[in-house]
Amino acid sequence: MKDDALLRYSRQIMLPEMDVAGQQKLVDATVLIVGMGGLGCPVAMYLAAAGVGHLILADDDTVELTNLQRQIAHSQQDIGKSKVESVQSTLLGLNPDVQLTLVHDRLEGNALDSAVAQSDLVLDCCDNFTTRFAVNRSCIQQRVPLVSGAAIRMEGQVAVFDINDGESPCYQCLYQEGDDADASCATNGVMAPVVGIIGSVQAMEAIKLLAGIGESLAGRLLLLDAKSMQWREMKLPRDPNCPACSQR
Repeated sequence: MKDDALLRYSRQIMLPEMDVAGQQKLVDATVLIVGMGGLGCPVAMYLAAAGVGHLILADDDTVELTNLQRQIAHSQQDIGKSKVESVQSTLLGLNPDVQLTLVHDRLEGNALDSAVAQSDLVLDCCDNFTTRFAVNRSCIQQRVPLVSGAAIRMEGQVAVFDINDGESPCYQCLYQEGDDADASCATNGVMAPVVGIIGSVQAMEAIKLLAGIGESLAGRLLLLDAKSMQWREMKLPRDPNCPACSQR
């Protein structure tokens, strides 16, 4: 690692759990982030700033005025741009050493499997169940850990699904296909800082998994009620009959 990188990441490197070895693992990592909205923005910004070497950013949407209330990587002049291009300029402003691959498309099928296979870790920051289930299935097939986050109204949740941990559940152990009632921010609203809180927790879990430090959220579901600012933790067991992961 070069001297300027050692200086850039010095506040992380001085942590005994991290040290130079942990930082090098971040620099060497490739991470796929699905969704460049309210969750994906803080996730991408923190991972780029923390030194993750290669980020694959996937989103087929463009920046709109209503996004700016919570999607903090975009700005007024980005309205009309693709979200991945908007985020690119923000991330390179934070860390010009980060390598970025932009996917201005909805990842599905072979393209999704290919992107997941290239990655050491996937972060689900999307806003619809169809994509969440597809990402989950691909992560199971490619044996890549998944960090999932969701936020709506003044509530949020984070979980880690690590197929390489034989006891870890998958996303479909928690939700079944058909549970896709209209639960979007566009119809229900969302408080801006909630997505920032959840996205920051996702980024922290990603760094822990990549660097091999701490204890991940695998097997646990973390729930936030921002109205009372209370966190709840639930054990999340693996479903032995899960249609997605039972044949792992």
